[in-house]
Amino acid sequence: MHAGAAKGKILVVDDDRLVLATVTHGLAKAGYAVIDADNGDDAILLAREHRPDLALLDIRMEGKSGFDVAAYLRERKVPFMFLSAFSDDATIAQVKALGAVAYLVKPLDIGQIVPTVEAAFARLPPVEAANAPGAVVNAAPDAAPDPVALAVGILMHRYSLARGEALARLRAQAAAEQRPLPAQAERLVEAVELLAASARPA
Repeated sequence: MHAGAAKGKILVVDDDRLVLATVTHGLAKAGYAVIDADNGDDAILLAREHRPDLALLDIRMEGKSGFDVAAYLRERKVPFMFLSAFSDDATIAQVKALGAVAYLVKPLDIGQIVPTVEAAFARLPPVEAANAPGAVVNAAPDAAPDPVALAVGILMHRYSLARGEALARLRAQAAAEQRPLPAQAERLVEAVELLAASARPA
């Protein structure tokens, strides 16, 4: 665990050691306490021991997958986001069903990850309220995931765009169709879910 940080505690899980080291170092430098694991089984043990404020999960790993870890975290009201090289329609649909707070498509640099982490922490309840007796630590996994974050991830993958470019494209689409940004994002995510459903064997 990389200590000496007070902004929040983050669990980072990725079976690619280079990605794991890069993300862990970048988040620690940004002021977070970081716990890291290179497989899903260790991630669950560490989450049980340290109770992170947020988790960043790779999806496809040996043993327990990122989806397995997410299901465990969801039960314990710990918010999570995915960092993955995979963004096929079925994966996007499962990400949304699990209630991820964000979905980022690799390759990524830490400059793209940190703002997303900052935004996720901004949506968490104040620490004092979260630690009050009987308080729900975080209800985010039970709420609908941010459709804008999911839609940006889809556009990043489909068109090989950087995060900022994907967001700009989504905003342009919303303006062209005279819709609010969240409504346009939801429309895109729903279209992907329909494609995923139609592709499943009957």
